[in-house]
Amino acid sequence: MRSLGHESALRSIARVVRETTTPTDPDVAVQTIAEQLRSGNVLVVTGAGVSTDSGIPDYRGPNGSLNRHRPMTYQEFRYDPDALQRYWARSFVGWRHMDEARPNRTHFALAELEHAGLLSGIITQNVDGLHVEAGSRNVLALHGSLAQVVCLSCGHLEDRHQLDARIELANPGFAPTYDATQVNPDGDVALSESDVAQFKLVGCVRCGSVLLKPDVVYFGEPVPAQRKETLADMLASASSVLAVGTSLAVMSGYRIALDALKQGKTVNVINGGPGRADPKATVLWRTGVGPAFDALLDELDI
Repeated sequence: MRSLGHESALRSIARVVRETTTPTDPDVAVQTIAEQLRSGNVLVVTGAGVSTDSGIPDYRGPNGSLNRHRPMTYQEFRYDPDALQRYWARSFVGWRHMDEARPNRTHFALAELEHAGLLSGIITQNVDGLHVEAGSRNVLALHGSLAQVVCLSCGHLEDRHQLDARIELANPGFAPTYDATQVNPDGDVALSESDVAQFKLVGCVRCGSVLLKPDVVYFGEPVPAQRKETLADMLASASSVLAVGTSLAVMSGYRIALDALKQGKTVNVINGGPGRADPKATVLWRTGVGPAFDALLDELDI
């Protein structure tokens, strides 16, 4: 359990991102980022702050889930049977709330900007699928999607709705008490140990293994190589980068900004709280992303 991957994951989860940079004047920020978008070929990198208006909490914001909950690492999920049991009991309840989330004005604004030919694509660190649902086309879900489940024993992929139906059949009457306002970004909620103990796991439809995992990249788990290659291609073909609703606290996201700067590309940031790339950004617009994109669409007359 105490592998290097697990310890690295714990450090990543615990990372505190503090305010280090004076934000750009809002009037200057909206005009400069509007001009960036007018120039076209902008690669947008999004994080949890884009989905908070859809009712999905972020990790590191003032009301973020890290204030009450530590996400499970890959090593815990894979090698600790109690952790596996706890996750699926909690996720069976919490995922239904995630599944009911719908795109908000920021998702739709980004889709409009892409349709207008101003964006080259979106790299999202979110696992909720809301960019695609809003109509964005060229989207790389860097950390995967909660909509699928993978068997760690045989690699079989299953639709999450199908798995949910199988779990419901195996757990008739499972209706624990929980706080519906405290759903975590990884799709679970806090349950009592007695409720967790009553929950029955189901196995893979192909091999029977109970080692089923949402097809998302956990803390302590590497991003798949093919996604890294797609990311590199998207960045290479973009003219600039716009980070939206993300602290870029996790290295897989922060590296995008670092690599863009190495390639001589402008990096601008729109975010309500501090981020790792703030000192390196040309424009740092400290604002909620919803109001920011309302203003940008007005400025661009879209």
